[in-house]
Amino acid sequence: MRAAILGTYIHLGLLEDARREYGWLVERTVTDEVLRGHVDVVQLDAVTAARLPKRHRPVEPADVVTVEDVKTKSGRVWDRVVRYGPTAAEMRQVMLYADLLRTVGFADVPGQRYLHRLGPVDVQRVRFRFVCRDTGDEHVQEFDFDPWLASEARWWVDRVLDAATPEELPRDHDGPGLSVICDNCPFRDACWPDVPPGRPAQTILIHDDADRAQALADYVRGHELYREGKRLKELARAKLDDSPEGNYGANHLGWSGGNPKEEPNVVAMVERFEDADLVVPMVPDTQAMVEILRRAGMTVPMRKAAGQKTPRSIKVSPARTPV
Repeated sequence: MRAAILGTYIHLGLLEDARREYGWLVERTVTDEVLRGHVDVVQLDAVTAARLPKRHRPVEPADVVTVEDVKTKSGRVWDRVVRYGPTAAEMRQVMLYADLLRTVGFADVPGQRYLHRLGPVDVQRVRFRFVCRDTGDEHVQEFDFDPWLASEARWWVDRVLDAATPEELPRDHDGPGLSVICDNCPFRDACWPDVPPGRPAQTILIHDDADRAQALADYVRGHELYREGKRLKELARAKLDDSPEGNYGANHLGWSGGNPKEEPNVVAMVERFEDADLVVPMVPDTQAMVEILRRAGMTVPMRKAAGQKTPRSIKVSPARTPV
């Protein structure tokens, strides 16, 4: 829950900054007789922007009309995001919204009627801006608008509408408790009905002994993949320990950490205590002194820990193109 709240704050903060600083269109509604959604960011080109009142024009128009989707991700999946980009579901969503702008335009709702009067907007590009909640890192990927992908996404929506029951549709995610998307999905109860109290939702997927046998086989296979993957990573990490950063084949090798480790400077803390008329503990207690200084709103003096360094971590990402 805390990560979700943090992600919301980051998302809203980025959009508000984009609106205030660049004059981009943010959180705009798109709709037709079937779909309704909110586009995070729309950047208009000069020709389209010129059709708006001056106060609504962007500070710097885009070269082509661009739809941007902002996604916050945890550090746990960040490497996967950098390597593989948006998921199929994320791509479907942004292509659908871009297609709505191209075929219908902005929705006719209060606050954006001046945009609705533009009619269909010729979106040429979609952009994903991924933000890591843990580090603040950003990763941006751009794609040309793809009519075929938009048609595929429309087909997917039509299949959902045609289905008589959720059981007729594939489950793209692993369900409540295992997927944050399912946890917050408005159709969660329809997709995962009649779950026994206190049991995982996934128990409804087991209907007979054949399902149990398959689940056990998946468990054993997953354990074997994890064990083999762990062994391969540990061996590769040991081999690369003295290798310099750089592109090697399809991947880029980087390193983080390995810096001198810092620790509280007790002698300097005693001086801070005396300067602030704080009582210095008679028995050395570094942690207690640190907490007292922090409660008093004072910085904790640090020093390099003799002979100690922070852990050195390997960072593997797709090979970088020289600038």
